[in-house]
Amino acid sequence: MVELVGSPGFTYVADAKLCSAEAMNHIAKHHGRFVTVIPHGRKEDTWFRDFAQSHVPAWEEAYRRKGPSEGDPDEVWRTFVAPVPSVEGYRVIWVHSTGNAARGANIRQSKIEVGLKAIESVADRLSSPKSRLKTLVAAEEAATAALAKAGAARWVGFVVHQEDKEIFSQEERGRPGAETRYRRRVKKVFSIEAVAKADAIAYDAATDGCFPLVSNADEATPAQVLEIHRYQPNLERRNHMLKGPQAVVPVFIEHPQRIEAILLCHFLAMITEALIEREIRNSMKERGLRGIRHYPELRNCPSPSARGSWRTSVTPSATT
Repeated sequence: MVELVGSPGFTYVADAKLCSAEAMNHIAKHHGRFVTVIPHGRKEDTWFRDFAQSHVPAWEEAYRRKGPSEGDPDEVWRTFVAPVPSVEGYRVIWVHSTGNAARGANIRQSKIEVGLKAIESVADRLSSPKSRLKTLVAAEEAATAALAKAGAARWVGFVVHQEDKEIFSQEERGRPGAETRYRRRVKKVFSIEAVAKADAIAYDAATDGCFPLVSNADEATPAQVLEIHRYQPNLERRNHMLKGPQAVVPVFIEHPQRIEAILLCHFLAMITEALIEREIRNSMKERGLRGIRHYPELRNCPSPSARGSWRTSVTPSATT
């Protein structure tokens, strides 16, 4: 990249794959700049989530935009520079997004509800006279598996209750009478109760919508680092076209030369699409059009693109 650009004066923007000591130190050593996301579970991530339980970060508003629909509150992004740098010594900037916070809370609540229903289904199995869950271990394993499938094990727990139930049955077959003798036996009966893990829910709620960025661009303000990070989807859009609408994979070709040839065709198609898209949008700008009737039912389209068209024109058989 340095050879192509002619200097290291650009910024690498990447997801959590870049967040390794080897990669970040390599870029910094060669006078490059980077902005990346710290993956969940690293020390920097754990430190802040513990810190937020007893402290209120000094958030500063970095960006604001109107809500997606009329009447929705504004979406706000705020930043906080962590007092502790990354393990490698780079600046860590925490970001809080009100939109992400709302989505995170809704996802967690949905999973909690699914988890509660999963425990209810186990309770129904236990109460059935034909239940195969005959032991405490079997009941606990069934509940654990149900919560894992629901993705709610972090926020929902359970308690299995056990009681002895007396059951009387005739010693001999036949119609019961005054002289009928009964055999008494004790059967273990299990029931289960869902328990919401309030501590885990409160812990996660304290940092809803928060994610950490790490960067060596010390001359940039936290708001500028966030702006660089938010532009990443625009940089990756053409790469998405290859993996998505153009359906590059799977490739049913064995020879490397032919694989290179078909990828060249895909690349030329992507460039052609980009040029057509650019021409249309420039023409709209010159004519003062805020949109064209490009969507189904002649609905207005403010940003025309060819996304999805290759799904119908390129198939695996055509690729081969």
